[in-house]
Amino acid sequence: MTLNWRARLGAAVSAAIGLGLTVPASVAAHSLNATYESRLPLAVYLVGAATTVALSFAFVITRDVRATPPAVGALATLPPAIVRRGLQAIGLFGWAWIIAQGIAGGSSDGDVSTLFLWVYGWVGLAILSAIVGPVWHFLDPFSTLHDMGAGVLRRLGIGGWAPADYPASLGRWPATIGFAAFVWLELVLLAGPATLFIVLVGYTAFTLAMMAQFGRDGWRSRGETFTVWFRLLGRLAPFALAGEDGRLRRRSFASGLLEPGWTWADVTLIALGVGSILFDGLSQTQIFFDLFGAPGILEKTVLLLGFLGILVGAAAAVARTVGTAATGAGLLAIALGYLIAHYLTYLLIDGQRILIAISDPFQRGWDLFGTAFHEPSGAFLPPGLVWTAQLAAVVGGHMLGAWGGHVVAAAQAPPELDAGGLRLRQVPLAVVMVGLTTLTLWSLGQAIVVNPS
Repeated sequence: MTLNWRARLGAAVSAAIGLGLTVPASVAAHSLNATYESRLPLAVYLVGAATTVALSFAFVITRDVRATPPAVGALATLPPAIVRRGLQAIGLFGWAWIIAQGIAGGSSDGDVSTLFLWVYGWVGLAILSAIVGPVWHFLDPFSTLHDMGAGVLRRLGIGGWAPADYPASLGRWPATIGFAAFVWLELVLLAGPATLFIVLVGYTAFTLAMMAQFGRDGWRSRGETFTVWFRLLGRLAPFALAGEDGRLRRRSFASGLLEPGWTWADVTLIALGVGSILFDGLSQTQIFFDLFGAPGILEKTVLLLGFLGILVGAAAAVARTVGTAATGAGLLAIALGYLIAHYLTYLLIDGQRILIAISDPFQRGWDLFGTAFHEPSGAFLPPGLVWTAQLAAVVGGHMLGAWGGHVVAAAQAPPELDAGGLRLRQVPLAVVMVGLTTLTLWSLGQAIVVNPS
């Protein structure tokens, strides 16, 4: 992937303009803190944010920034055995700990089901997958359980059956549907430890059955929700899988956006990811409460489906104009930016509950290491650093998305399409990006309703 010095200079200028114009109002996601209030009127910072994205998109379009896909035959290597085995052990241990706590019962802040699934998994692993590489490929406890079960059967002399061919018509839709189900569990049902224990047991049984039916690699690359989602995010990462055996290849950051293989299921999944994060932020604002109150499960399900439907519909409309691959490339970087902006403090603060869990691993009232009564705190996070990171994540994600959408659209444009036609085709994507920028930064700038009266 190559960019000339003019492209780099233009991107830097756009970023500087954006940072100068966009001063957030209250950007501590999921918390209230008066020190995070804006020093500028809200309207000023929203206009600045929208202008930043518009300028960055205008730059990459008018300058016709191009990039080359990474070499498919890049050097591939396996991580050291100790790293691979260590990650497998960690993934299996985390799965077993959730199961053990679910069986033992009890209730405390040391619950590891929400900690591992929502905090470390839904947020932490997603970020690592995007900025590092395919960490989940080795952590994946379902694949480890499958391999262990197959090994036991071989030792017993029980032969397995040949996996069936995965129906091509299904594509990655099973993973997309599963992603929507997990979003509902998190945002509507607000699934707690007991529910998550049942869901994990059922999901494990289902995943192992599908791996037995279609093969371990066949199912997890197309039907297993977490693998498909993390691999999509991994298109941004500097390390990528070179094969299901775990070999890795090096590439430039975000160059995976130019690699082939984009499908409409991928675009839908990414749109669901962007929409779910936006809905989570908007549903905690005072305006949402004034409009809808504290909706029950049915009402909130309808609201969530309606909101996600709008985002998916917008992605579909853009994809018809600019193409599926360009839409996916543009939205994926935005999804990562939103993930960091909305949930970074959640990861850093709520992630501290591991200190409680290690002192009371089975929620039986133990205090093995003197940390069972630790209270997670964000006092160590300077407010200025928090809002800077969140602002940079949102604006940077949109700028990277503008670049990704353009270079992919340019690479896949029909030969007969001139430069003017190419620019015109990308206007809908630019409009959607500007709208999303304004909406998400506005939601971060609102006071969070914690316990509405």
